[in-house]
Amino acid sequence: MLKTYKSFFKQNITPVNSDQYVPEVELKEYLKINDAIYEVDSKAENGITFSRLLNYKYSDTLKKMDPDRLVALVTEVIPNYSCLVFCPTKKNCENVAEMICKFLSKEYMKHREKEKQELIKNLKNINSGNLCAVLKRTVPLGIAYHHSGLTSDEKKLLEEAYSTGVLCLLTCTSTLAAGVNLPARRVILRAPYVAKEFLKRNQYKQMVGRAGRAGIDSIGESILILQEKDKQQVLELISRPLESCYSHLVQEFSKGIQTLFLSLIGLKIATNLGDIYHFMSGTFLGVQQKILLKEKSLWEITVESLRYLTEKGLLQKDTILTENGFMQKDAIYKSEEGFQYSFHITKLGKASFKGTIDLAYCNILYRDLKKGLEGLVLESLLHLIYLTTPYDMASQCDPDWMIYFRQFNQLSPAEQNAANLVGVSENYIGKKASGQAIKKKVDKDIVNRLYLSFVLYTLLKETNIWSVSEKFNMPRGYVQNLLTAAATFSSCVLHFCEELEEFWVYRALLGELTKKLTYCVKAELMPLMEVTGVLEGRAKQLYNAGYKSLTHLANANPEVLIKTIDHLSRRQAKQIVSSAKMLLHEKADALQEEVEELLRLPSDFPVIVDSPIEKA
Repeated sequence: MLKTYKSFFKQNITPVNSDQYVPEVELKEYLKINDAIYEVDSKAENGITFSRLLNYKYSDTLKKMDPDRLVALVTEVIPNYSCLVFCPTKKNCENVAEMICKFLSKEYMKHREKEKQELIKNLKNINSGNLCAVLKRTVPLGIAYHHSGLTSDEKKLLEEAYSTGVLCLLTCTSTLAAGVNLPARRVILRAPYVAKEFLKRNQYKQMVGRAGRAGIDSIGESILILQEKDKQQVLELISRPLESCYSHLVQEFSKGIQTLFLSLIGLKIATNLGDIYHFMSGTFLGVQQKILLKEKSLWEITVESLRYLTEKGLLQKDTILTENGFMQKDAIYKSEEGFQYSFHITKLGKASFKGTIDLAYCNILYRDLKKGLEGLVLESLLHLIYLTTPYDMASQCDPDWMIYFRQFNQLSPAEQNAANLVGVSENYIGKKASGQAIKKKVDKDIVNRLYLSFVLYTLLKETNIWSVSEKFNMPRGYVQNLLTAAATFSSCVLHFCEELEEFWVYRALLGELTKKLTYCVKAELMPLMEVTGVLEGRAKQLYNAGYKSLTHLANANPEVLIKTIDHLSRRQAKQIVSSAKMLLHEKADALQEEVEELLRLPSDFPVIVDSPIEKA
């Protein structure tokens, strides 16, 4: 079967040359050096031709505040056309947005004024009355920043406002170029850098590709601002071909090859060494093996990965009968002739596979859950939250030690006991906060993970991302991402525990915790959050209006809801009522099935057959 698929794909894949692509909108690329603007021209000797000089009267103050002449570049297109300004860092996005606003005339405030006021109102509504100080100053002028520090709801509102022309300029990081379809008449690259790294050709094309709106504009422009010192590198950047695309299966072993093998064997797509190797030969890595694999062959990598999974207890090697009739075990063939060797997934492997746990952490997770059974502190949620805090986010965390120490001191004795059980003492945090030297070694990942657990624990108690982000001095977007990641990981850990009988105690506990992390609202609002189109703000409105359960909403009159709930459209009201009815019916059907199952006569019910004597 694998050979058939491989041959089918080889026959049906047609190579695509990027040079064959013809954009619907003409894109003109420019470079800006000092006050001169040059057009990118592949026919010119050095790749560029002089276009024009910027014609904008700059005061001495403005020259100091805006050395790159951004105000001149953006005012040529806004507010009638849209503009994106890509900045190297998140902080730079905010600073640039504020700087541009300082030098714009008040006339810009009149453009779509009512809609901008409505946008500010909506931003406050989704954040329980809070509004970012920067957005408060920039939105009235039609400008906003866009980066990962924003919450998903804020991003959605700003993207919609930009798409409809309410906002005419966004200052953003490079992630917007790849993740969101927000085209512009003019795209400005603040510098040829992403953070401290010089731009790659792929990144550059991705960003300038935002210029030009199909069906709206006939032309799009991109302007890359550069200093004289970067000129030669930029000239090379605009002329070189796109970087080649390579497989990352080898670089990301635990998330790549090993996870792939566990899935193949778990799903029984390929269970013997030969089939697994043939599958690998048909992957992108298999196609590129001559380029990427210098030290080891694809066969050796396949064998080593399977050996690693076996040694880790995720796979088990099956005993086989060789041609000589001997039983062999505990060996993996080093030659390609051992195709008959097969594997099956262990209980731990199945748990990792079903829970989609990163294999780099599955043994650590098993150890932590096992240790938790010895003294799980259930007086509060802290210990349980720690067990479901994502490992990968902990490794990237950099705690504020004074905040850490202050939060630790506010814990109850039971919560401090939970912290001690995982391996973090008040003494250690106190020494870190005061800058003292620490001789005793403590696992940094455990310390960081507990810190993130404090963030999540506080968030579940306060249910307010803004107050928690201020308390821990973290961007609110990061706090929301942490919450989302924790809810996902909690669900993964739940599935992991369902496959291992020894962790039965965690099943009910993690089911409830996953709900709490998913919705992050007070307990009374959780039933309403299940309804499609109901977020926290709407749930509060409905609850305060007397709609406190699914049954209330399922029996509600949409016309009454429109009159009772502020800013609720007829379409949204109908959607809420129909969604509540559907959920209620689903729950009723599930209960009915349970009733029928209880009353149904078992298939193995013993039947007494009358004896011949009794019949007589």
